[in-house]
Amino acid sequence: MIDRRTFLAGTGAVLLATPRASEAQQAGRVYRIGYLGNARPTDPQVLRLHEAFRQGLRERGWEEGRNIVIEYRFAEGNFERAAEYAAELVRLKVDVIVANASGVVAAARATKTIPIVIGIFTDPVAYGLVASLARPGGNLTGLSLVGTDLNPKRLQLLTQTVPRGRRIAVLGRPDPKLFPEIRRDVEAAARSLGVEVRFWEVREPNDFEPAFSGMSREGAEALFVLEHPMFTVQRARIIDLAMTHRLPALYEFRAYAESGGLMAYGADQADMLRRAATYVDKILKGAKPADLPVEQPTKFEFVINLKTAKALGRTIPPSLLGRAHQGIPRSPGECSSALLGQEPPEVHPFLGPVFG
Repeated sequence: MIDRRTFLAGTGAVLLATPRASEAQQAGRVYRIGYLGNARPTDPQVLRLHEAFRQGLRERGWEEGRNIVIEYRFAEGNFERAAEYAAELVRLKVDVIVANASGVVAAARATKTIPIVIGIFTDPVAYGLVASLARPGGNLTGLSLVGTDLNPKRLQLLTQTVPRGRRIAVLGRPDPKLFPEIRRDVEAAARSLGVEVRFWEVREPNDFEPAFSGMSREGAEALFVLEHPMFTVQRARIIDLAMTHRLPALYEFRAYAESGGLMAYGADQADMLRRAATYVDKILKGAKPADLPVEQPTKFEFVINLKTAKALGRTIPPSLLGRAHQGIPRSPGECSSALLGQEPPEVHPFLGPVFG
């Protein structure tokens, strides 16, 4: 499997070495975990999330090569590929599947018996994957980015960065399950803030350039990007286009700011995957997914890339710098006063769409 070999080479670890697995088998059962990710396995930000998941497992006594092996598959934003990999993990008879983004739907369609743990996903209730967050009722549980309550806050943060801007472009991929609600929330927030929003919908990678050209023609002064699994894989392209068109942009997850995007405000994904390891631990010890409530994010991050701000000729207001969890500095030692990992001033129990 090319994806898996690439990932293992990138991490410098041989996860599925037969001798170590054999040694572990002699001491007791070796459990097989399927990991179905959305993004590219060599993406540095994605590698950080995977390490958070493995750290969560180690904290609970699960070590690769001793009592677990992990089968990695990466769909790279392609749902058809996610479906193929989900079916492959089912054929391998893994003990549990951990899935992100489109991999969650693919895994749920592939098996009704193997436990599935959501790492990062939007709303499993809206997609009909669980009966309710409190009582999932099937073979799926985990973490959910349910709701859209952060989107008005994100829009407010963006308007503070461009206080004179009144035309804001919103980039998204239409989803009949959640997109109409998200659009209504963003439009309502725009009216309360006295700004105009124009939605630009993309359905495939070739749509990005025409969308950004249209934003420029219509005089967009800032950009708000709604997350989608395809956008995760196309992250560098979106950021480059935003910079080319001189658009200050706000994204949902810190990986965008770390890759050169101006700002990001959303759930701490590394923390979510560490918590996903807790579900795996409980399931491998006998718990049933149907009895484990789906949880929501408890930690959030607001990250500002000061180097990008300088390149765009933007001065970030001190009020925003003081609220940031991390400022990616212009030079060593120059960053915001707030530290990564602290709670934001307002803790929001809900978050809008997906990344994996």
